Amino acid sequence: MISIKDIKPSEYSYELPAEKIASFPVSGRDQSRLLIYDAEGILKEDIFKNISGYLPVGSNIFFNNSRVIPARLIFVTPTGGKVELFCLKPIDPPDYQGALSSKSQCSWECMIGNVKRFKAQKLNLKVDIIKDRLILSAERAGKKGNTDNITFSWDNDNVSFAEIISAAGKTPLPPYIKRDPLPEDRDRYQTIYSKIEGSVAAPTAGLHFTNDVLNTLFQKNIKLNEITLHVGAGTFQPVKAAFVTGHKMHAEYFEITSKLVHELAQLRERVTCVGTTTVRTLESIYWIGAKLAMYAEVPDSLHLNQWEPYSLNDCRTTEAFNALVKWFEIKKTEKTFASTSLMIVPGYRFKMTERLITNFHQPGSSLLMLIAAFIGDPWRHVYQYAMDNGFRFLSYGDSSLLFNPNGA
Repeated sequence: MISIKDIKPSEYSYELPAEKIASFPVSGRDQSRLLIYDAEGILKEDIFKNISGYLPVGSNIFFNNSRVIPARLIFVTPTGGKVELFCLKPIDPPDYQGALSSKSQCSWECMIGNVKRFKAQKLNLKVDIIKDRLILSAERAGKKGNTDNITFSWDNDNVSFAEIISAAGKTPLPPYIKRDPLPEDRDRYQTIYSKIEGSVAAPTAGLHFTNDVLNTLFQKNIKLNEITLHVGAGTFQPVKAAFVTGHKMHAEYFEITSKLVHELAQLRERVTCVGTTTVRTLESIYWIGAKLAMYAEVPDSLHLNQWEPYSLNDCRTTEAFNALVKWFEIKKTEKTFASTSLMIVPGYRFKMTERLITNFHQPGSSLLMLIAAFIGDPWRHVYQYAMDNGFRFLSYGDSSLLFNPNGA
């Protein structure tokens, strides 16, 4: 088995011409092209609206229902310069629901664009909400690596921060889409089933789904399941280290409910995941449960470190999820927020995922290494085929359905 210490990100790269990157989505969500790599290693082509025909009757499919927030705020300095504050994650209150529902003040970890122009103690932005106007102020409250802690305050305590960014914020399109966001991006850079606000990047594998597609899945008795993981800007962070062990994976936060772990404990086969965020969430939940089963500990919070699964002994999925059921019973709660820094690279043992619906990812990225872990070396053939046959790449691009050759 390959040792993660020897994995070089440079070996998981390819040439991606700029013209292959989709700057806009196709006119109909489910009209994007679909490349299928089946369990026998055969490539097929179709359009996304027909994806149900490739999924087993009676199987389970999992979606990430996180909703993208318009996280980019543009302030103007007293001298007329523009400063962009990109809200990454909440600090005070520390949870997304609390921060977005805050009235009068909240703090966020932010990336600052044109940081040299942020010289004033505070920056102010006039925000119009229906018939009211308020002043949103931003003040730097400490630096953390490449980000800053920003305290936002406003002079109308009848208005929530969610309402403010909805009125003034811009859609956080990925940096490789070289254009300003348009009004229609508010809808198209969002899945139709998104519910829980918190992501600053879309779980883009889900952008192709329509109500018609969901209905065809339902008609095949495919059970539709939802999880919530808020996607951070770190999803676009390039892997610059010479070896993967030198790359620090960003932590992402997700919700685990007692209902979900009870349902997972009843599963007898692996599932279809819509997107890499869903893969990382379900796989992380399993390993968190495996740790609980292995160590019989009852920690106050649940977290999975970047490389933990590579050194842990696995167990039956029912054992892992029953350990989580027990944790919920001991804690007397129905839901909790957990975090994961899991990085999936070749050599990873998939415990939950048999089929993966996903777009085509950036060269040398952690997401591409996840694909290589999932289908092995044939990822090169899949990507070369997509390149040679005019598939559109990255967030607004086309889709693929990949089967794990080691199946359930």
